Amino acid sequence: MAVSALSVAKTPLIKSLSLQSPKPNSFSCSLPTSNSLKKRIFEVGIGLLASSLLTFSPLEADATRIEYYATVGEPSCDLNFSRSGLGYCDVVVGSGPEVPYSELINIHYTARFADGTVFDSSYKRGRPLTMRLGVGKVIRGLDQGILGGDGVPPMQVGGKRKLQIPPELAYGPEPAGCFSGDCNIPANATLVYDIKFVGIYKGNRK
Repeated sequence: MAVSALSVAKTPLIKSLSLQSPKPNSFSCSLPTSNSLKKRIFEVGIGLLASSLLTFSPLEADATRIEYYATVGEPSCDLNFSRSGLGYCDVVVGSGPEVPYSELINIHYTARFADGTVFDSSYKRGRPLTMRLGVGKVIRGLDQGILGGDGVPPMQVGGKRKLQIPPELAYGPEPAGCFSGDCNIPANATLVYDIKFVGIYKGNRK
């Protein structure tokens, strides 16, 4: 994650100024006083700072915000638990339509392990994930946690929900996300998701 959206050169500004003695037979002139030299250095510094602000791209700010949202979770809330072992709580209850069964929807999410380590995020990719619920396309904890069931209410558009998914509703005793022998998700991992229900995918509508 970028530490700052704005960086200023650390090289002392005084190094960029050179003072020369008057040449023989040249017009006589006095060297700048200490106060005038400080004023010139201050003016140069202000000029460099203004220049860096003018050349700072809004795209860099957007990238910084995306990285920030990818690693900072929604506020904590008291989890409720269904009989399946799924933990859930609504940070924000949506006011739009409920999530539809078997239709494509758009969500933003950040996924963590139980210790808070982020292992995946739609924010980091800069766009929501399009997914279909209720037809076995995602892990059972997400199906139940977003679509609802077994005492869990369905999410509504605009809602934000925190899910704690036990291993049996996630990837179980086998590691997942493996490539060339390295696995992103260890066996028997409890997963924590921050879900934002962005909206129903427009391609569903005819």
